[in-house]
Amino acid sequence: MRTLQLAAMLGAAIFIRDARADEGMWTFHDFPSAKVKAKYGFSPDQPWLDKARMSSARLAGICSASFVSDSGLVMTNHHCAHDCVAGLSSKEHDYVKDGFWAPKLEDEKKCPDLEVQQLDQITDVTQQVLKATAGKTGAAYTAALREASSAIEKPCQTANTVRCEVVNLYHGGQFMLYRYKRYTDVRVVGVPEFAIAFFGGDPDNFEFPRYDLDMSFVRAYENGKPASTPDHFGWSTTGPKDNELVFVSGDPGSTEREITAAERVFDRDVVAPILTQLRSEWRGELTQFMRENDEQKRIATEWQFYNENSLKAWKGRQAALGDDAMMRKQADAEATLRKQVPDAFDAIEKAHAKFKPLFRRYYILEKWSKGDLLNDAIRLVRAADERAVANGQRLDEYRDSALPDIEQKVMSTAAIYPAREKLALAFWLGKVREELGADDPTVRALLGKQSPMQVAERLVDGTKRGDQGERARLFKGGKAAVAASRDPMIAFVHLFDGAARKVRKINDDDVEGVTRAAHEKIAKARFALEGRSSYPDATFTPRLSYGAVKGYTSTAHGTKVAPFTYMGGAFDRATGQPPFDLPKSWLDAKRAVDPRTPFDVATTNDIIGGNSGSPMFDQNLQIVGLIFDGNIESLAGDFWYDEASNRAVAVTSAAILEALGKIYHADRLVQELRPAKGHK
Repeated sequence: MRTLQLAAMLGAAIFIRDARADEGMWTFHDFPSAKVKAKYGFSPDQPWLDKARMSSARLAGICSASFVSDSGLVMTNHHCAHDCVAGLSSKEHDYVKDGFWAPKLEDEKKCPDLEVQQLDQITDVTQQVLKATAGKTGAAYTAALREASSAIEKPCQTANTVRCEVVNLYHGGQFMLYRYKRYTDVRVVGVPEFAIAFFGGDPDNFEFPRYDLDMSFVRAYENGKPASTPDHFGWSTTGPKDNELVFVSGDPGSTEREITAAERVFDRDVVAPILTQLRSEWRGELTQFMRENDEQKRIATEWQFYNENSLKAWKGRQAALGDDAMMRKQADAEATLRKQVPDAFDAIEKAHAKFKPLFRRYYILEKWSKGDLLNDAIRLVRAADERAVANGQRLDEYRDSALPDIEQKVMSTAAIYPAREKLALAFWLGKVREELGADDPTVRALLGKQSPMQVAERLVDGTKRGDQGERARLFKGGKAAVAASRDPMIAFVHLFDGAARKVRKINDDDVEGVTRAAHEKIAKARFALEGRSSYPDATFTPRLSYGAVKGYTSTAHGTKVAPFTYMGGAFDRATGQPPFDLPKSWLDAKRAVDPRTPFDVATTNDIIGGNSGSPMFDQNLQIVGLIFDGNIESLAGDFWYDEASNRAVAVTSAAILEALGKIYHADRLVQELRPAKGHK
């Protein structure tokens, strides 16, 4: 009441989120149980929240997941395990195309580099961090934050099976130490064919109705045996009902609902254009590559899937940022806060304006992926350099707490495809020359008198980066081993790493350092006004959302959309041609499948990229669905939430069981998901 009275006195321009809306990617330690009870009549208590958190998981750096049995069984999306399945595939055994089901426990196949993480402890370290950063900005702020974070993480990082991370919430308003349990031995149990996991392809991506079985099951192992996971979700055989309260736990990647108007304009005018341009051009390169022969199509399918998904998402974000009415509304919403801390808003605006001419250089040198071989070489070079300095002075991703993740990537046993690597490297080099100019010293050093493809062929054909033993030797040998290496890919990294580090330092110090310090002030002002009535922006850390099964009217198509599709509709929608071609296993089982089984479902849960693989569950902690997408209206969710049309999309638990039992005859999985107790 006091907060609402203060808001009223300060004026209508303040944006207080609608308490009735199903909005919010809430932290487990600050979940609005009272709001849920007021709307739905159910109040999650602390034991319930703890059980939901411990039953949830994330795939390191990729997606969300959940534990669904007491023997380490993990459920996630097919596209989240795609990299693992592709890495296990070969020309003779294409598990992406044909699917894979392990008949027995000993048939489960180990993923090259998949890691499951479970958040098992949360500690508030806000005062320790704020004390270290007080009064600092720019480079001094960046250095202080790194020093404080590394000092807090160090005593927590007690073993390789632990991952500790200082998490920045509310853009500097709160800092929490999250401790995760790591499972690095992860094995594939079962995945369907790509054709049904991505049925409808790019035309149906971010759309609804959907007819999609985007699921996979993997298993976490410890000491060579299935992990003991007493905290896990139960299973609903019926799935969700219309208007039923449902929850989604997961690790939403990134939202920008708390950023300033100046940051939104920067995203609209600077970030979105280069990302959509690069991904559009890369799509063309991959499409041509895939047309040349079946093997190239096989090895590039994974990259094209992720690229098209990202491209469509960024186009949606760009469209949202082009909504002048919403942009004005957001700018008006910050007017009162700006009066409280005008210097903070001014600092952010100036920092972004100053960096604008450098952003394209920064993105192409530092952020754009360069292929697996060169990315690994960069990790080896930087890991060696960073470990030679104090932990608190390192780049964030090379602190001691993060090194196990780097080692996991470097030591991957996934297959390397030279043709694909040459394509990626040549594309990147061409864009470097285009963005920096042919006369740029870095461009001259990288290309010399050769074309991008000539350089790519020389490096890929000459490197030993594909040899896991050589990668292990260099990683463990550190700076001395890397400096002594004569591998051409390692030498090539040294040609541009200095330039990339230089522009990154400008970003880290003059943009991030200034912006984070300013956002600390803004967060303090917001807390004084609203308290903890709002949730923090997503940061690929565990969150919990609540909502209901609900249809909507599509703003994109002007049609009313029901909340469910049914399995019989998949057969009706099939054309026999990609991307609407059902696998043979489905066609053979058509008579056995109950066409009335609810297939995919739309709900009001507030999610974003990173929630892929999130479990959807009811108030009894029973799985009722598996999140795999949002609708086209959800793409604006990076910046704001509209309950009228923003929908999460999931495959129902009923459809999963129907497919496992009647199409794939995966009886072992069905029995594990449906124990004698704990299901309805």
